[in-house]
Amino acid sequence: MTEKLVVVGAGMASGRMLEHLFEANPDAFDVTLFGAEPRGNYNRIMLSPVLAGEKTYDEIVTHDANWYAENGVNCRFGETVTRIDRKAKVVFSGERETPYDKLVIATGSAPFIIPIAGKDLPGVMAFRDLDDVDAMAAAAGKPNAKAVVIGGGLLGLEAAAALRLRGMEVVVLHLMGHLMERQLDPAAGYLLQKELEGRGIKIHCKAQTKAVLGEERAEAVVLEDGTIYPADIVVMAVGIRPETRIAVDAGLYVERGIVVNDQMVSSDPDILAVGECVEHESICYGLVAPLYDMAKVAAKTLVKEDAAFRPVETATQLKVTGVNLYSAGDFAEGDDREEIVLRDGSAGIYKRLVLKENRILGAVLYGETADGSWFFNMLKKGTDVAEMRDTLIFGQAYQGGGQLDPMAAVAALPDDTEICGCNGVCKGKIVGTITEKGLTTLDAVRAHTKASNSCGTCTGLVEQLMRLTLGDTYNPAAVQPMCGCTDLGHDDVRRLIKAKGLKTIPAVMQELEWKTSCGCAKCRPALNYYLVADWPDEYADDYQSRFVNERVHANIQKDGTYSVVPRMWGGVTSSKELRAIADVVDKFNIPTVKVTGGQRIDMLGIQKEDLPAVWADLSKAGFVSGHAYAKGLRTVKTCVGSDWCRFGTQDSTGLGIRIEKFMWGSWTPAKVKMAVSGCPRNCAEATCKDVGVVCVDSGFEIHFAGAAGLDIKGTEVLGLVKTEDEALEVIVALVQMYREQARYLERIYKWAKRVGIEEIRRQIMEDTGKRKAFFDRFVFSQKFAQVDPWSERVSGKDKHEFKPMAELGFPQAAE
Repeated sequence: MTEKLVVVGAGMASGRMLEHLFEANPDAFDVTLFGAEPRGNYNRIMLSPVLAGEKTYDEIVTHDANWYAENGVNCRFGETVTRIDRKAKVVFSGERETPYDKLVIATGSAPFIIPIAGKDLPGVMAFRDLDDVDAMAAAAGKPNAKAVVIGGGLLGLEAAAALRLRGMEVVVLHLMGHLMERQLDPAAGYLLQKELEGRGIKIHCKAQTKAVLGEERAEAVVLEDGTIYPADIVVMAVGIRPETRIAVDAGLYVERGIVVNDQMVSSDPDILAVGECVEHESICYGLVAPLYDMAKVAAKTLVKEDAAFRPVETATQLKVTGVNLYSAGDFAEGDDREEIVLRDGSAGIYKRLVLKENRILGAVLYGETADGSWFFNMLKKGTDVAEMRDTLIFGQAYQGGGQLDPMAAVAALPDDTEICGCNGVCKGKIVGTITEKGLTTLDAVRAHTKASNSCGTCTGLVEQLMRLTLGDTYNPAAVQPMCGCTDLGHDDVRRLIKAKGLKTIPAVMQELEWKTSCGCAKCRPALNYYLVADWPDEYADDYQSRFVNERVHANIQKDGTYSVVPRMWGGVTSSKELRAIADVVDKFNIPTVKVTGGQRIDMLGIQKEDLPAVWADLSKAGFVSGHAYAKGLRTVKTCVGSDWCRFGTQDSTGLGIRIEKFMWGSWTPAKVKMAVSGCPRNCAEATCKDVGVVCVDSGFEIHFAGAAGLDIKGTEVLGLVKTEDEALEVIVALVQMYREQARYLERIYKWAKRVGIEEIRRQIMEDTGKRKAFFDRFVFSQKFAQVDPWSERVSGKDKHEFKPMAELGFPQAAE
């Protein structure tokens, strides 16, 4: 009979443990997973980029609903285990009982909240999970918002930098004399402070916080010296404590954390523990690498294999875009120690190694961190560095008396050198897996080894290993096949569709010699888009070849419900529209209504069976789909412009509405977001969009190729035009050029980098004939594009039956 395994805590440690468990023996246990959060496992290392807007939540999910379902995990998310009955071997969640044969506690840690007056006021928060991120992001969306971050350690600085990127005024209060004093020496702390202050973050060290001020919510923070800092939110990031309450109540042996042996077994032989809640040999760990080691050992223990967790050295890196910082080991001064220091003031580089008896004890690198892993590997092994003492500080590439080819330095690394600290992946495993499985892409290496799959700081080193292993056959810029169904790349497929006059998916697959009978979930959506773009008047759009969101005209959420976003032209609405939305929310008991970054209203939590009725009610009020789910035009964000603003130079709202009404319904290779700002103050944030307009006294400055998501990039200036009509023609022609030339799922900024900014300027701004031809082709395609899918579904004209791609027979369906 299969044993019952209950796991309490759905974080990174337990998620990795389940991976190892299912790899070792997928049928060993019936698994029930409890998580206090209403969601599954995600990469908490990447919460800072999510807060900064560099990543989305979906991009940091490590185990989605499909993964849990495929592995038969009974998920009880949003359900807190309150008690363990060890004698009966049962856990309680409210009045509900769940029996276990083996129990794993992975409750993580809880943030330490300073016991000062005002700590419980609304607006005072920690930085530990996605709910904290959502609360901070919401606060950052308010005009002139101010944040005070208490704590100048890793989490505090990541929160501060992210909030600053979102436009908040940020002050960091730190008790000690320099930032990150546990990881950095004063010199590196100084450089870090200088960098952050250069980004507009105020740093106050030696700050003793006295109280949070406010009546109904946090309004300010006062220090012991009387200094007051106004605050809309106060983020406490002063440390964590192992979350052990459930273990203490159960009578397990607990000191600072749940005490475990080398096999991760607690004082009860049927209860294991992993993660930040654990204490092993008097050490509690807070970094991910040792937690993953614990996870592997716990999985082996559960399937009765030999394994032992041993204390490990850890290294620290700060996840703030543009800040290169690496710290490992013990860098304190001592009479029996010597140090090697390298400074380059103009470049902002500082390196310090602490040695004892010709062995590295600690390393602090700022500004240039490429050799961090090399130093760290020698630190862990206790390597004697006497022979390279004179050139050691210059890094691995300089050993042997002069600068070497970096590839030679990588080749010289021993096989057991750790390349990916987050996942504990060594050089030998990466090289062996590349060779054994014939891997040729970084994504494939990530999938098979997990190297470069967490914080991403080792990506460059992994790519060097690929280059070393594959030789001349590795070329990241080389043509990559669309998918496993063909050897052709996207560009060749697009060219041949036009050259051969191919106007259906079967025709493409036949004439271009597809290797599969019906394609897959990667190539079918791409082919469908190319055919829509190339033959708008002849090709019948195949909705079953679209991703799930486009097939159901709404965004699917993690719990299987959907979100609906009505189109609000240029972000402008009315009392009638708002009443209609409120009526829909009440009628269908929609749990969450949220204003999006694109100035629209998102209704989340709608049941699939309610979608047609929701659309019907919204259609009656005059709404059409906002296409928030589409590889197409999403929104045109605007400021109030010259109609209302005393700084406005042009009617930015009117132009934004005109652009959006002209272009809505158009399919594009990837999502397209636009904005129009009425003056150079740029309140609509036009200079980080796919296409933006900044209104100036002399006309309209057209921008393009910005990014404000996973990548951060300011726009390029396409050119200046004098009239609205010219602005519209330029923007439409630019988008049509992108539609015709880009690869499916390639954003405008990536397409522009590949094609060349100057070439795009030449074709759009200088060659007016070509620009007019692009414009005319877009206008022609819109005759067949501007159909509202909501009203079609409601009217019955759209009779498609929407099924998951896997059910339709397309392999590799990842929706």
